[in-house]
Amino acid sequence: MVQTLEQPLQKRRAGATRDTRYTMIDCDVHQSIVDYRALHPYLDPVWRRYVSQRGFGGPSSGYITSVGLYRKDVTPPGGGEPGSDPAWLRTQLMDRYNVKHPILNGGGILGLCALPDADFAGAVAAAYNDWLTHTWLGEWNPDGRFKGSMMVAPQDPEGAAREIDRSGGHPHVVQVMFASATTAPLGHRQFHPIYAAAERNGLPVAIHPGVEGRSITGPPTAAGWVSKYIEWHTCLPQGFMTHVVSLVCQGVFVKFPRLKVVLTEGGVGWLPSVMWRLDRNYKSLRQEVPWLTRLPSEYIKEHFRLTTQPIEEPPSGEQFLQLLEMLDAGRTLMFSSDYPHWDFDDPVAAFKDVPEPLKRRIFYENAAELYGL
Repeated sequence: MVQTLEQPLQKRRAGATRDTRYTMIDCDVHQSIVDYRALHPYLDPVWRRYVSQRGFGGPSSGYITSVGLYRKDVTPPGGGEPGSDPAWLRTQLMDRYNVKHPILNGGGILGLCALPDADFAGAVAAAYNDWLTHTWLGEWNPDGRFKGSMMVAPQDPEGAAREIDRSGGHPHVVQVMFASATTAPLGHRQFHPIYAAAERNGLPVAIHPGVEGRSITGPPTAAGWVSKYIEWHTCLPQGFMTHVVSLVCQGVFVKFPRLKVVLTEGGVGWLPSVMWRLDRNYKSLRQEVPWLTRLPSEYIKEHFRLTTQPIEEPPSGEQFLQLLEMLDAGRTLMFSSDYPHWDFDDPVAAFKDVPEPLKRRIFYENAAELYGL
Protein backbone atom coordinates (compact mmCIF):
# COMPACT_ATOMS: atom_id res chain seq x y z
CA MET A 1 0.00 0.00 0.00
CA VAL A 2 1.46 3.33 -1.05
CA GLN A 3 1.92 5.77 1.82
CA THR A 4 -0.09 8.83 0.81
CA LEU A 5 1.68 12.17 0.73
CA GLU A 6 -1.31 13.92 2.25
CA GLN A 7 -0.99 11.72 5.35
CA PRO A 8 2.73 11.33 6.01
CA LEU A 9 3.75 8.70 8.52
CA GLN A 10 4.62 11.09 11.31
CA LYS A 11 1.16 12.68 11.25
CA ARG A 12 -0.67 9.36 11.17
CA ARG A 13 1.22 7.85 14.09
CA ALA A 14 -1.02 9.11 16.88
CA GLY A 15 -4.24 7.63 15.53
CA ALA A 16 -2.92 4.42 13.98
CA THR A 17 -2.38 0.99 15.48
CA ARG A 18 0.87 -0.50 14.19
CA ASP A 19 1.41 -4.23 14.34
CA THR A 20 5.17 -4.61 14.50
CA ARG A 21 5.50 -7.91 16.32
CA TYR A 22 6.91 -9.47 13.13
CA THR A 23 10.64 -9.20 12.68
CA MET A 24 11.31 -7.95 9.16
CA ILE A 25 14.02 -7.84 6.56
CA ASP A 26 13.45 -4.89 4.24
CA CYS A 27 14.92 -5.89 0.88
CA ASP A 28 14.94 -2.48 -0.82
CA VAL A 29 16.12 0.52 1.19
CA HIS A 30 17.81 3.41 -0.59
CA GLN A 31 20.51 5.03 1.47
CA SER A 32 21.84 8.18 -0.18
CA ILE A 33 25.22 9.63 -0.88
CA VAL A 34 25.14 13.12 0.58
CA ASP A 35 27.58 14.38 -2.04
CA TYR A 36 29.21 12.39 -4.83
CA ARG A 37 32.50 13.97 -3.84
CA ALA A 38 32.37 11.41 -1.02
CA LEU A 39 33.45 8.86 -3.64
CA HIS A 40 36.57 10.81 -4.65
CA PRO A 41 38.89 9.24 -2.04
CA TYR A 42 37.95 5.78 -3.29
CA LEU A 43 38.68 6.47 -6.97
CA ASP A 44 41.94 5.63 -8.66
CA PRO A 45 43.93 8.91 -9.09
CA VAL A 46 43.43 8.76 -12.86
CA TRP A 47 39.66 8.74 -12.48
CA ARG A 48 39.81 11.29 -9.64
CA ARG A 49 41.43 13.77 -12.03
CA TYR A 50 38.89 12.85 -14.69
CA VAL A 51 35.98 13.54 -12.33
CA SER A 52 37.51 16.78 -11.05
CA GLN A 53 37.45 18.13 -14.60
CA ARG A 54 34.06 16.92 -15.80
CA GLY A 55 32.10 15.65 -12.77
CA PHE A 56 30.44 12.28 -12.49
CA GLY A 57 27.99 13.12 -15.25
CA GLY A 58 25.38 10.59 -16.21
CA PRO A 59 22.45 11.20 -18.56
CA SER A 60 18.90 11.68 -17.32
CA SER A 61 15.98 9.72 -18.72
CA GLY A 62 13.83 12.84 -18.65
CA TYR A 63 11.08 10.98 -16.75
CA ILE A 64 10.74 12.78 -13.42
CA THR A 65 7.97 12.16 -10.92
CA SER A 66 5.60 15.10 -10.44
CA VAL A 67 5.28 14.40 -6.70
CA GLY A 68 8.99 14.37 -5.96
CA LEU A 69 11.32 11.44 -5.43
CA TYR A 70 10.88 11.23 -1.65
CA ARG A 71 8.12 11.01 0.93
CA LYS A 72 7.45 14.32 2.61
CA ASP A 73 8.51 13.22 6.10
CA VAL A 74 11.89 11.59 5.53
CA THR A 75 14.33 14.52 5.67
CA PRO A 76 16.69 13.92 8.64
CA PRO A 77 16.11 16.21 11.64
CA GLY A 78 19.49 17.82 11.04
CA GLY A 79 18.73 18.37 7.35
CA GLY A 80 20.34 16.80 4.34
CA GLU A 81 19.35 14.27 1.73
CA PRO A 82 16.68 11.72 2.73
CA GLY A 83 18.31 8.38 3.43
CA SER A 84 21.68 9.96 4.26
CA ASP A 85 21.48 9.79 8.07
CA PRO A 86 21.90 6.25 9.47
CA ALA A 87 20.52 7.23 12.88
CA TRP A 88 17.33 8.65 11.36
CA LEU A 89 16.93 5.60 9.12
CA ARG A 90 17.16 3.40 12.19
CA THR A 91 14.57 5.49 14.04
CA GLN A 92 12.09 6.02 11.25
CA LEU A 93 12.24 2.66 9.50
CA MET A 94 14.01 0.00 11.57
CA ASP A 95 12.64 0.86 15.02
CA ARG A 96 9.12 1.65 13.83
CA TYR A 97 8.63 -1.48 11.74
CA ASN A 98 10.90 -3.90 13.60
CA VAL A 99 13.24 -4.17 10.61
CA LYS A 100 16.16 -6.26 11.77
CA HIS A 101 18.09 -5.93 8.52
CA PRO A 102 17.61 -3.29 5.81
CA ILE A 103 19.21 -4.28 2.49
CA LEU A 104 20.86 -1.05 1.28
CA ASN A 105 20.54 -0.68 -2.49
CA GLY A 106 21.98 2.80 -2.93
CA GLY A 107 20.48 6.07 -4.02
CA GLY A 108 21.23 7.57 -7.41
CA ILE A 109 24.06 5.14 -8.08
CA LEU A 110 22.31 2.93 -10.64
CA GLY A 111 22.95 5.59 -13.27
CA LEU A 112 26.46 4.19 -13.66
CA CYS A 113 24.86 1.31 -15.58
CA ALA A 114 23.82 3.71 -18.36
CA LEU A 115 27.22 5.37 -18.82
CA PRO A 116 28.64 4.84 -22.34
CA ASP A 117 32.19 4.61 -20.95
CA ALA A 118 32.39 1.11 -19.47
CA ASP A 119 35.79 1.80 -17.89
CA PHE A 120 34.48 4.82 -16.03
CA ALA A 121 31.30 2.95 -15.03
CA GLY A 122 33.42 0.19 -13.52
CA ALA A 123 35.55 2.71 -11.64
CA VAL A 124 32.46 4.39 -10.16
CA ALA A 125 31.05 1.00 -9.12
CA ALA A 126 34.28 0.05 -7.36
CA ALA A 127 34.48 3.43 -5.60
CA TYR A 128 30.87 3.12 -4.47
CA ASN A 129 31.50 -0.38 -3.11
CA ASP A 130 34.49 0.84 -1.10
CA TRP A 131 32.53 3.82 0.22
CA LEU A 132 29.61 1.55 1.15
CA THR A 133 31.74 -0.98 3.02
CA HIS A 134 33.72 1.70 4.86
CA THR A 135 30.69 3.75 5.96
CA TRP A 136 27.23 2.14 6.06
CA LEU A 137 28.55 -1.41 6.35
CA GLY A 138 31.61 -0.39 8.37
CA GLU A 139 31.94 2.43 10.89
CA TRP A 140 28.17 3.21 10.83
CA ASN A 141 27.24 -0.42 11.41
CA PRO A 142 28.43 -1.39 14.90
CA ASP A 143 25.72 -4.01 15.40
CA GLY A 144 25.99 -5.47 11.89
CA ARG A 145 22.33 -4.92 11.07
CA PHE A 146 22.93 -2.95 7.87
CA LYS A 147 23.42 -5.24 4.87
CA GLY A 148 24.19 -4.00 1.39
CA SER A 149 24.22 -4.62 -2.33
CA MET A 150 27.50 -4.17 -4.15
CA MET A 151 27.22 -2.51 -7.56
CA VAL A 152 28.75 -3.63 -10.83
CA ALA A 153 28.77 -2.21 -14.34
CA PRO A 154 27.08 -4.67 -16.73
CA GLN A 155 28.68 -2.82 -19.67
CA ASP A 156 31.85 -4.75 -18.84
CA PRO A 157 30.89 -8.25 -17.62
CA GLU A 158 34.49 -9.42 -17.23
CA GLY A 159 35.31 -6.33 -15.19
CA ALA A 160 32.12 -6.82 -13.18
CA ALA A 161 33.20 -10.38 -12.39
CA ARG A 162 36.56 -9.13 -11.11
CA GLU A 163 34.78 -6.57 -8.95
CA ILE A 164 32.57 -9.28 -7.47
CA ASP A 165 35.66 -11.29 -6.56
CA ARG A 166 37.22 -8.15 -5.05
CA SER A 167 34.27 -6.82 -3.02
CA GLY A 168 31.89 -9.74 -2.71
CA GLY A 169 33.59 -11.30 0.28
CA HIS A 170 32.70 -8.51 2.71
CA PRO A 171 30.62 -10.00 5.55
CA HIS A 172 27.80 -7.48 5.15
CA VAL A 173 27.58 -7.55 1.34
CA VAL A 174 24.68 -9.87 0.55
CA GLN A 175 24.10 -9.47 -3.18
CA VAL A 176 25.31 -8.10 -6.51
CA MET A 177 23.16 -5.41 -8.08
CA PHE A 178 22.92 -3.58 -11.38
CA ALA A 179 20.21 -1.86 -13.41
CA SER A 180 17.43 -3.80 -15.13
CA ALA A 181 17.84 -1.64 -18.26
CA THR A 182 20.67 -3.32 -20.15
CA THR A 183 21.80 -3.45 -23.77
CA ALA A 184 20.57 -7.05 -24.20
CA PRO A 185 18.34 -9.55 -22.38
CA LEU A 186 20.16 -10.92 -19.37
CA GLY A 187 20.25 -14.53 -20.51
CA HIS A 188 22.74 -13.66 -23.25
CA ARG A 189 26.18 -15.19 -22.91
CA GLN A 190 27.88 -11.83 -22.60
CA PHE A 191 26.57 -11.58 -19.02
CA HIS A 192 27.58 -15.08 -17.94
CA PRO A 193 30.87 -13.97 -16.30
CA ILE A 194 28.78 -11.99 -13.81
CA TYR A 195 26.71 -15.04 -12.93
CA ALA A 196 29.78 -17.25 -12.63
CA ALA A 197 31.38 -14.79 -10.20
CA ALA A 198 28.18 -14.34 -8.20
CA GLU A 199 27.73 -18.10 -7.87
CA ARG A 200 31.42 -18.49 -6.98
CA ASN A 201 31.01 -15.97 -4.16
CA GLY A 202 27.66 -17.31 -2.97
CA LEU A 203 25.79 -14.09 -3.83
CA PRO A 204 22.42 -13.60 -5.53
CA VAL A 205 22.20 -11.18 -8.45
CA ALA A 206 19.60 -8.39 -8.14
CA ILE A 207 18.32 -6.13 -10.88
CA HIS A 208 16.61 -2.82 -10.16
CA PRO A 209 14.78 -0.35 -12.44
CA GLY A 210 15.47 3.35 -12.75
CA VAL A 211 17.65 4.01 -15.79
CA GLU A 212 15.23 2.89 -18.49
CA GLY A 213 15.42 5.44 -21.31
CA ARG A 214 18.90 6.73 -20.44
CA SER A 215 21.78 6.82 -22.87
CA ILE A 216 22.83 3.34 -24.05
CA THR A 217 19.78 1.64 -22.54
CA GLY A 218 17.52 2.64 -25.46
CA PRO A 219 13.75 3.30 -25.38
CA PRO A 220 12.12 2.57 -22.01
CA THR A 221 9.25 0.45 -23.37
CA ALA A 222 8.82 -2.26 -26.00
CA ALA A 223 6.77 0.18 -28.08
CA GLY A 224 9.29 3.02 -27.85
CA TRP A 225 9.28 6.32 -26.02
CA VAL A 226 6.47 7.45 -23.74
CA SER A 227 5.84 11.03 -22.69
CA LYS A 228 4.76 10.89 -19.02
CA TYR A 229 6.39 9.59 -15.86
CA ILE A 230 3.20 7.67 -15.03
CA GLU A 231 3.56 5.78 -18.33
CA TRP A 232 7.27 5.15 -17.75
CA HIS A 233 6.73 3.90 -14.20
CA THR A 234 3.75 1.69 -15.08
CA CYS A 235 5.62 0.00 -17.94
CA LEU A 236 8.79 -0.86 -15.99
CA PRO A 237 7.85 -4.57 -15.64
CA GLN A 238 8.28 -5.02 -19.41
CA GLY A 239 12.04 -5.29 -19.01
CA PHE A 240 11.71 -7.73 -16.12
CA MET A 241 9.46 -9.99 -18.21
CA THR A 242 12.08 -10.12 -20.95
CA HIS A 243 14.91 -10.88 -18.54
CA VAL A 244 13.02 -13.70 -16.80
CA VAL A 245 12.17 -15.42 -20.09
CA SER A 246 15.71 -14.90 -21.40
CA LEU A 247 17.46 -16.22 -18.28
CA VAL A 248 15.34 -19.37 -18.30
CA CYS A 249 15.36 -20.07 -22.03
CA GLN A 250 19.08 -19.40 -22.47
CA GLY A 251 19.81 -22.05 -19.86
CA VAL A 252 21.47 -19.79 -17.29
CA PHE A 253 20.14 -21.87 -14.39
CA VAL A 254 21.27 -25.09 -16.03
CA LYS A 255 24.77 -23.64 -16.37
CA PHE A 256 24.69 -21.98 -12.92
CA PRO A 257 22.42 -24.21 -10.82
CA ARG A 258 23.10 -22.39 -7.53
CA LEU A 259 22.37 -18.91 -8.91
CA LYS A 260 19.47 -16.87 -7.54
CA VAL A 261 18.14 -13.69 -9.17
CA VAL A 262 16.23 -11.02 -7.25
CA LEU A 263 13.70 -8.91 -9.16
CA THR A 264 13.71 -5.69 -7.15
CA GLU A 265 11.02 -3.02 -7.44
CA GLY A 266 9.57 -4.44 -10.65
CA GLY A 267 6.13 -5.41 -9.40
CA VAL A 268 4.86 -8.97 -9.06
CA GLY A 269 1.43 -9.24 -10.67
CA TRP A 270 2.81 -9.86 -14.16
CA LEU A 271 4.76 -13.01 -13.26
CA PRO A 272 1.93 -15.62 -13.20
CA SER A 273 0.83 -14.84 -16.76
CA VAL A 274 4.44 -14.95 -17.99
CA MET A 275 4.91 -18.38 -16.36
CA TRP A 276 1.68 -19.71 -17.87
CA ARG A 277 2.51 -18.40 -21.34
CA LEU A 278 6.07 -19.71 -21.23
CA ASP A 279 4.99 -23.13 -19.98
CA ARG A 280 2.43 -23.41 -22.77
CA ASN A 281 4.99 -22.46 -25.42
CA TYR A 282 7.57 -24.83 -23.96
CA LYS A 283 5.23 -27.79 -24.45
CA SER A 284 5.20 -27.14 -28.19
CA LEU A 285 8.63 -25.58 -28.73
CA ARG A 286 10.88 -27.44 -26.31
CA GLN A 287 13.15 -28.49 -29.18
CA GLU A 288 14.46 -24.88 -29.22
CA VAL A 289 15.63 -25.20 -25.60
CA PRO A 290 16.73 -28.84 -25.24
CA TRP A 291 18.79 -28.05 -22.12
CA LEU A 292 15.61 -27.44 -20.12
CA THR A 293 14.43 -30.64 -18.43
CA ARG A 294 11.56 -29.12 -16.44
CA LEU A 295 8.76 -26.66 -17.07
CA PRO A 296 10.02 -23.07 -17.20
CA SER A 297 7.79 -22.15 -14.25
CA GLU A 298 9.70 -24.64 -12.11
CA TYR A 299 13.00 -22.90 -12.85
CA ILE A 300 11.36 -19.54 -12.17
CA LYS A 301 10.03 -20.52 -8.76
CA GLU A 302 13.34 -22.10 -7.78
CA HIS A 303 15.72 -19.39 -8.96
CA PHE A 304 13.86 -16.07 -8.83
CA ARG A 305 12.86 -14.00 -5.83
CA LEU A 306 10.73 -10.87 -6.01
CA THR A 307 10.53 -7.90 -3.68
CA THR A 308 7.06 -6.69 -2.83
CA GLN A 309 7.25 -2.96 -3.54
CA PRO A 310 5.40 -1.75 -5.58
CA ILE A 311 2.88 -4.46 -4.79
CA GLU A 312 -0.15 -4.46 -7.05
CA GLU A 313 -3.45 -3.91 -5.25
CA PRO A 314 -6.39 -5.84 -6.76
CA PRO A 315 -9.90 -4.57 -5.97
CA SER A 316 -10.50 -7.20 -3.27
CA GLY A 317 -8.48 -8.91 -0.57
CA GLU A 318 -9.56 -12.28 -1.95
CA GLN A 319 -7.98 -11.45 -5.31
CA PHE A 320 -4.80 -10.34 -3.55
CA LEU A 321 -4.54 -13.68 -1.76
CA GLN A 322 -5.13 -15.47 -5.06
CA LEU A 323 -2.26 -13.50 -6.57
CA LEU A 324 0.04 -14.53 -3.73
CA GLU A 325 -0.95 -18.16 -4.26
CA MET A 326 -0.22 -17.91 -8.00
CA LEU A 327 3.23 -16.54 -7.19
CA ASP A 328 3.99 -19.26 -4.65
CA ALA A 329 4.67 -16.27 -2.41
CA GLY A 330 5.67 -18.40 0.56
CA ARG A 331 8.73 -19.29 -1.45
CA THR A 332 9.35 -16.40 -3.83
CA LEU A 333 8.23 -13.11 -2.24
CA MET A 334 10.31 -10.87 0.06
CA PHE A 335 9.13 -7.68 1.74
CA SER A 336 10.49 -4.32 0.63
CA SER A 337 9.38 -0.79 1.48
CA ASP A 338 11.39 1.30 -1.03
CA TYR A 339 12.18 3.73 1.79
CA PRO A 340 12.51 6.74 1.52
CA HIS A 341 10.82 7.10 -1.88
CA TRP A 342 7.40 8.55 -2.65
CA ASP A 343 5.76 5.14 -3.22
CA PHE A 344 6.89 3.64 0.11
CA ASP A 345 4.83 0.58 1.07
CA ASP A 346 3.60 0.25 4.65
CA PRO A 347 3.92 -3.46 5.54
CA VAL A 348 1.10 -3.37 8.07
CA ALA A 349 -1.41 -1.90 5.65
CA ALA A 350 -0.26 -3.81 2.57
CA PHE A 351 -0.42 -7.28 4.16
CA LYS A 352 -3.14 -6.90 6.79
CA ASP A 353 -5.30 -9.72 5.34
CA VAL A 354 -2.46 -12.19 4.73
CA PRO A 355 -2.41 -15.34 6.91
CA GLU A 356 0.13 -15.33 9.72
CA PRO A 357 2.46 -18.11 8.44
CA LEU A 358 2.65 -16.48 5.00
CA LYS A 359 3.39 -13.09 6.57
CA ARG A 360 6.36 -14.58 8.38
CA ARG A 361 7.67 -16.03 5.13
CA ILE A 362 7.29 -12.73 3.25
CA PHE A 363 8.45 -10.43 6.04
CA TYR A 364 11.51 -12.39 7.13
CA GLU A 365 12.09 -16.06 6.37
CA ASN A 366 12.40 -15.96 2.56
CA ALA A 367 15.01 -13.21 2.72
CA ALA A 368 16.81 -14.79 5.67
CA GLU A 369 17.19 -18.01 3.70
CA LEU A 370 18.32 -16.25 0.52
CA TYR A 371 20.87 -13.97 2.19
CA GLY A 372 22.00 -16.37 4.90
CA LEU A 373 20.93 -14.06 7.72
